Amino acid sequence: MDLSGKVAVVTGAGRGLGRAYAEALAAAGAAVVVNDVNTEAAAEVAGAITVSGGRAAVVAGPVGGSELAGRLVAAAVEEFGRLDVLITNAGILRDRVLWKMSDEDFDAVVDVHLRGTFTCARAAAIHMREQGTGGRLILISSPAGQRGNFGQTNYAAAKAGIVAMARTWAMELARADITVNAVVPVAATEMTKTIPAFAPILEEAERTGTPFPEWLRKDEGLGTVEDVAALIVYLASDASAGVTGQAIGIGGDRLALWSHPSEKAVAFAGGGWTADAIAASWEKGVGAEPETYGIPAPRVPEA
Repeated sequence: MDLSGKVAVVTGAGRGLGRAYAEALAAAGAAVVVNDVNTEAAAEVAGAITVSGGRAAVVAGPVGGSELAGRLVAAAVEEFGRLDVLITNAGILRDRVLWKMSDEDFDAVVDVHLRGTFTCARAAAIHMREQGTGGRLILISSPAGQRGNFGQTNYAAAKAGIVAMARTWAMELARADITVNAVVPVAATEMTKTIPAFAPILEEAERTGTPFPEWLRKDEGLGTVEDVAALIVYLASDASAGVTGQAIGIGGDRLALWSHPSEKAVAFAGGGWTADAIAASWEKGVGAEPETYGIPAPRVPEA
């Protein structure tokens, strides 16, 4: 996939998935603005890209506010002349169960993930529309945003909101030839290393270089950060011009299209429903097959 001539901004690119995205885009020929709250980490990634023959610039700072979003767009234009692709990857975690989650825990996560995606996408969209050559907004979501996850009220809500924004912006930006998609990645990161079923396997692979087992890559859809980066490069390319408004999952050997919410079962009552009528019909009517919730626990094959 050739991205020569394109310019991309990647937030939260100092390590993990964000770094993999930035390096994969650069390897495909794009110039990359590397953002991270950690200045040294961002500079290291930009330096690695440059050493490999790519082009990169650094804009350090926490995602969330409009000022940083403006600086990201300005850096792309000043350093490389244009902006074609934005990947909103920056994020933090403040996991707590509902009754222990503070206002600060909630606000911090929502500010970076949800507000940060909004401010960066708004700044990019304004410039892309003025530029007049289309563009790509690639918003990073999570399985937690699709299914919910224990202890992650703030994170799950923000990631669900990101998918909703992708669907909305896909409509609003269609006439400007700007596509908007949400990516739902699963990869071996510092967060997945905390999952007991995965931890020993991931630690062994990191220590010895042993490939992940097939069941992990296929059944659980969990692989390396580089596996996920392939989808980012595709969505940044001209080949994906017809793809917009979608939530696309990737991890390990698995590539998936997430369904959008829709009515699963419908029933009617002439004149409207009473509470008693709902109670009487629920289990054999629209509630006969309730939806699941939460990310399923990993199923480790028996030895």
